Amino acid sequence: MSRYVCTPLAGHHDRTRFRCGVPELDDYLRRRAGQDIRRRAAAVFVLSPADEPSRVAGYYTLSAASIVLGDLPKKVAKKLPRYPHVPAVLIGRLARDTEFPGTGKLLLIDALSRSLRHSRDIAAAVILVDAKNDQARTFYSHFGFTSLAGHPRRMFLPMKTVEALLDDRP
Repeated sequence: MSRYVCTPLAGHHDRTRFRCGVPELDDYLRRRAGQDIRRRAAAVFVLSPADEPSRVAGYYTLSAASIVLGDLPKKVAKKLPRYPHVPAVLIGRLARDTEFPGTGKLLLIDALSRSLRHSRDIAAAVILVDAKNDQARTFYSHFGFTSLAGHPRRMFLPMKTVEALLDDRP
């Protein structure tokens, strides 16, 4: 990721130039991301080219979440404590500017890595995403995310899988 730097969204980031092709994701970055940060509803992270730090090549959001233990497949649930709700991290939004193809993977890897690091301080057993469409579902599936039964757009990845995935990286 040496060509890019991922940092929390700040005032110097130019949100007006960002275009991912999904109006609601463009609008979120421009109009609501700052409010979510101030209200502590979501943390927003921005990927910028190292030589153009104000440019937004992509962004993602993270927030605390939980999932009902019974919503997870039995194979996964049996490895977790028998609490009614399992702590999770939600990747609420993830989008890349159309001028920066291939950066979606960088964004996701950064989100997974950041989530794993923080799960050691604030427990989280899984990472959740809500895939906006079939293309997004295919993207997340490529990294091992699995749809929840009865909720095909809600996907999860156990934190243990994240740890293994990141350990295998070159």
